[in-house]
Amino acid sequence: MEIDEAREVRTTCPYCGVGCGVLAKVAADGQVSVRAPPDHPANFGRLCSKGSALAETIDLDGRLLHPEIHGRRAGWDEALDLVASTFSQTIAEHGPDAVAFYVSGQLLTEDYYVANKLMKGFVGSANIDTNSRLCMASSVAGHRRAFGADTVPGNYEDLELADLIVLVGSNLAWCHPVLYQRIAAAREKRPDMKIVLVDPRRPMTADIADMHLAIAPDGDVALFTGLLAWLGQHNAVDRAYITTHTTGFGQALFAASALDLASVAAATGLSEDELGRFYSLFAATAKTVTVYSQGVNQSSSGTDKVNAVINCHLATGRIGKPGAGPFSVTGQPNAMGGREVGGMANMLAAHMEIENPDHRDRVQRFWNAPGIAQKPGLKAVEMFQALADGRIKALWIMATNPVDSMPDAGAVEAAIKACPFVVVSDVLAQTDTVRHAHVRLPAAAWGEKDGTVTNSERRISRQRAFLPVPGEARPDWRIVAEVGKRMGFGEAFSYASPAEVFAEHAALSGFENDGVRDFDIGAYARIVGEDYDALRPFQWPAPSPVTPLWPAGHLPRKGGDRLSSRPSPGTNGRSEVSSPKLPISPLAGEMAGRPEGGVQAGRQPVRFFANGNFYTPDRKARFIAIRPTTEVRTSPDYPLILNTGRIRDHWHTMTRTGKSPRLSQHIAEPFVEIHPADAQRFGIGDADIARVSSPRGDVLVRALVTARQRQGSLFAPMHWTDQFAARGRLDTLTAPLTDPISGQPALKHVAARIEKFTAKAFGFAVTRQRPAPDTAAYWAVAKCKGGWRVELAFADDQIDWASFAGSLSGASPGAEMLAYHDRDAGQHRIAAFHGDQLSAALFVAPGPVAVSRGWAAEQLSADHVDRRGRLAIVAGRPGGIDVDRGAIVCSCFGVGANQIAEAVRGGCGSVAAIGAALHAGTNCGSCRAEIRIIVDAQSLQAAE
Repeated sequence: MEIDEAREVRTTCPYCGVGCGVLAKVAADGQVSVRAPPDHPANFGRLCSKGSALAETIDLDGRLLHPEIHGRRAGWDEALDLVASTFSQTIAEHGPDAVAFYVSGQLLTEDYYVANKLMKGFVGSANIDTNSRLCMASSVAGHRRAFGADTVPGNYEDLELADLIVLVGSNLAWCHPVLYQRIAAAREKRPDMKIVLVDPRRPMTADIADMHLAIAPDGDVALFTGLLAWLGQHNAVDRAYITTHTTGFGQALFAASALDLASVAAATGLSEDELGRFYSLFAATAKTVTVYSQGVNQSSSGTDKVNAVINCHLATGRIGKPGAGPFSVTGQPNAMGGREVGGMANMLAAHMEIENPDHRDRVQRFWNAPGIAQKPGLKAVEMFQALADGRIKALWIMATNPVDSMPDAGAVEAAIKACPFVVVSDVLAQTDTVRHAHVRLPAAAWGEKDGTVTNSERRISRQRAFLPVPGEARPDWRIVAEVGKRMGFGEAFSYASPAEVFAEHAALSGFENDGVRDFDIGAYARIVGEDYDALRPFQWPAPSPVTPLWPAGHLPRKGGDRLSSRPSPGTNGRSEVSSPKLPISPLAGEMAGRPEGGVQAGRQPVRFFANGNFYTPDRKARFIAIRPTTEVRTSPDYPLILNTGRIRDHWHTMTRTGKSPRLSQHIAEPFVEIHPADAQRFGIGDADIARVSSPRGDVLVRALVTARQRQGSLFAPMHWTDQFAARGRLDTLTAPLTDPISGQPALKHVAARIEKFTAKAFGFAVTRQRPAPDTAAYWAVAKCKGGWRVELAFADDQIDWASFAGSLSGASPGAEMLAYHDRDAGQHRIAAFHGDQLSAALFVAPGPVAVSRGWAAEQLSADHVDRRGRLAIVAGRPGGIDVDRGAIVCSCFGVGANQIAEAVRGGCGSVAAIGAALHAGTNCGSCRAEIRIIVDAQSLQAAE
């Protein structure tokens, strides 16, 4: 792709499952900027901090640009021949289950489809699983148990139409900020809307909650099973819906009735008064949406949690209706697309079931495959255990970093290191996983590849290339297809473009469907390149116009499901095109004519199940009888519960966000939240370095003492890897304990202990080149404008600090050094200059270093002609008219805590006033809760 004139390309964000549209503008000189399209139906002109910073993450620093074999550069033919021959030989000698693919929700649907087809249809094994197993497998299992299919019933509009939103284990403000802002905007228009947050912590999402239920870890099953019992006892159920559209209610209610309010209170850690108020509110509010995410899914009881939630919605008939339903919000940009193509070990393509012989036969015939996997394959945790014990002898990892993200990550790394043959397709040359690959294959990155993704509301959108593919990188679908050809399956993998893959995927979804399967995009089965290039966002199902959406004998009931319009396969992406009507649909919706930006102009949002028509044999939903159990994982040696998760401005293992200076300003190092009472109990001070341990390992992280954390529990984010911190790989602590149905790991309930790491010296540095501070026991590096910043802690203070500063900066003998030493106080401050540029500055103290970090980092990109002004750097704080913004609160506009506090003192008494004065909180809005905390604190000081 040659860049010869400015252009703007419609694409989709590569982060969470919201699926926001992005307009990427490429200038004639190649510079890229991004903004949100005002008409994309997921985000309507909003982007979060991560999406807003996408242009900072597309450089070629650290990219894997050529195939490598055992660390040496190789040609594509040699690398692909080796992969194909080794996999073929392993299969011939040990059988198809001796090989495996571990793939990713970062893949595009076309990549996923080709990989799944090769493994299940042509290798003949179902040993293909995905990192999506770690984030939404329990939702899939719960949907299939209740609905007969992995169907998400509702839409994002339901969040704006609801009168009550229950957020369960979902920190939307940080993890899905655009949905959070859609809810916040709806709340401003309808102040009577109520929001309940169910979370052990008090995260930033609590800022908009009317009620925060600080539930005990894994108390969700008891909470919602107790709710079902309460609804039954108070006659707050929809008997007509239950009788007509469901089975198993009596058994589920009988199981739930074993719980009285006192026993629910004991299991959840909530008071009976809190439970009564929540239950009454739920019962009284017809338009209720329950949103759940990782706090529900990442549990050894995750599937039961999902079904406990669904049971309550089925019991009240609150499903598939505007403003009502259970809503699983996915964590990755294409976890849903992976589910659609069958990219999990226990699924077939197009939402068909691997256990069903008719489904296996159908997929095999469609693919014209020599065989088909006859049984479910190994799920993620099982897969790496099989790698460790030698059952799997060849593994291909695509677009993911299991050495950091899998539970028991130390054992996973050891298993990968011991595997006879490991292939990794990735965009980076160095990750904690890539370093163990025998063959490294350079993959195209976001902005370079073409395909589709599906978001949490079943909306399929295009990712489009707007940059040339660098070096010898290739899209993943093409890499896999080339291996398939070399394994002898040339005809089945002779794709010329991603459009051909998508068309085949669409055709399979409609093949022998006749409306009996939920996933059907058969309308796109004949899509060609030009229409694919112009494809606009659309929701499934989108069946062929000759295919009924529901089989004979199951037509919608009077007054129920509405007509739907036929999707036009493609448009120019800039104008709305009218579409003819489809036959009767079993889908409900409203608000026709809202500018969706989707394929169907004015098409009503698609909802499922308002009038039943589930995907079970009798077309009725299944209540699941659930009996909550309580599991105690703590012990005298490990008395605390560790909850793992994400932070606002970083993503997964930082292979993308770690490139952005803007995104590293907010939180620049791994940390652990601890309640003040626990901190006192274990001798932990704020900003101390803490050692957090489990029976599997330990990490070193910064301590953050906060009452927002539940007493008896810890919280730490999972993002830091060996590339960014000395000992920050959090999932070395988590156990390979999984939900027995979904196989999803329990990453939020880990027995742990905490102790103070006794550091003899602390340090902070800014450097123009990336530092390698191996002398420090604790270090964490983060990108900043003009270079890097690094936090440090040392087990020994007998260090030549001038030499250490020189090693950080790479200072040449001619560098000008300024230094301040107070050896008795343990204070050392050193700055190195090359000409008028700061090369590095190091600050050392016996305790956590007090220095204006943001200001110090900014000095790397400033000119320092004034010799006297250089003394301010050694002092570690601005002098004269320079401004210290303080810790960055708003990443979108680079606004710091000091600036916000000053604005409050100047009369800005609200979040809105701060936004008007500083723009903070006016883009993605995910910092608004933090702004409110500063405003309230300053107002309280003024009152005192």
